[in-house]
Amino acid sequence: MPLGEVGRAYAWPVGTVLVIGLARSGRAAVSALRASGSDVVAFDSDSGLDSTGIDADVRLADWDDALLDGVALVVKSPGVPSTAEPVSAARSQGIEVISEIELGVRLLPNPLIGVTGTNGKTTTAALLGAILVAADVPAEVAGNIGRPLTSLVGAVEPDAWIVCELSSFQLEDVVTLRPRVAVLTNLEPDHLDRHGTYDAYASAKLRVFECQRDDDVAVVPRGFGEVPGDARRVEFAADDPLPAEPRIRGAHNRENAAAATAAARAIGVPDAAVAAALETFLGVEHRIEDVATIAGVLYVNDSKATNAAAALRALASFPGRRKHVILGGRGKAESYDGLAAAFEPGDRAYLIGEAATEIGAALDAAGLPYTRAGALDRALSEAAAAASEGDVVLLSPACASFDQFTSFEHRGEEFRRLVQKLPGWGLHDARTGASSSSGC
Repeated sequence: MPLGEVGRAYAWPVGTVLVIGLARSGRAAVSALRASGSDVVAFDSDSGLDSTGIDADVRLADWDDALLDGVALVVKSPGVPSTAEPVSAARSQGIEVISEIELGVRLLPNPLIGVTGTNGKTTTAALLGAILVAADVPAEVAGNIGRPLTSLVGAVEPDAWIVCELSSFQLEDVVTLRPRVAVLTNLEPDHLDRHGTYDAYASAKLRVFECQRDDDVAVVPRGFGEVPGDARRVEFAADDPLPAEPRIRGAHNRENAAAATAAARAIGVPDAAVAAALETFLGVEHRIEDVATIAGVLYVNDSKATNAAAALRALASFPGRRKHVILGGRGKAESYDGLAAAFEPGDRAYLIGEAATEIGAALDAAGLPYTRAGALDRALSEAAAAASEGDVVLLSPACASFDQFTSFEHRGEEFRRLVQKLPGWGLHDARTGASSSSGC
């Protein structure tokens, strides 16, 4: 590959490492640290958490500043905000706080392609992984896509490329992250409930470019403003000529394909391999994923649409077809007016979760019909009863899942389970041939 080799050197501080947050990323960070010889204390405020298999001094209780005694470094899971008491206490004592991603960067020598953005980053990262496989380039896909970056420590050859999907939460506390290729799919308001303002959210996203040098590549949407860092700039757009047309539907996915193609070309992947991947890649789970066609009605799982902009892309993927759209969950302090304006005549919404009242107000203002279903099972039942041949029943919530589910994956899996219980499931037309590949 034409880009130069990656070389990193980092002197570890002397003392204990404290890992805060013991979900998937935190557990992987503990394992990576222990494999590297560090003493580790692992903290989570959930006293009922199952700590089986965590190789550390595990503390499950309310926070106590005494946990910082002897600590030289804090590793923060992405679900832990920078304003959390343990993080504030560490910083007040002059202890460095880094993200799980930053820990992975310090422990892994591999060249990295970083993919971030408001929407499309999972699809773009997974597609890039498929392109590299098609080109016979050793590669792993990790990060926000569901596989922690630190889980690769000791499990991947040092010359393999890592495609790393990066959320704004993961980018909050990076210091030395330097992707050889950094991709920004798009930038729209999201996670304002955590970041407070769009500018703060955008600033977190753009940190992916900060440490890039002049022999790195920054892949950005055509016409996007300046980004930090010194990388060579490459732009993309949905109407770019591509080596092949992508199999996955929607104008937004052609844009994702253009971003992935630009990134692949930047590291020297031949167009033949890009074309092979574009023509065969089926998409990722929970993102405009065809679940079934029952009695001529298409059921689509778009549980990963956790903001209004993502739901807009899903609505635009089915032009001219009557849509029964399941919306709601935990809101992110954003407007739903634009989403309401995207409904076509005949479409109907079915509202669930905490944000139902707020979404209902936007639909009322637009004069659109909807049903307050409350829960997913009732929403699907009512949507299925109202749907006719040729219609689409679309779960595209435009909200986070944490009011009624443990994750967007949990929500999407429950939607699939409920669809499979509908009358007609199991007949010759029930399972679509376009079910997605695993990617989340």
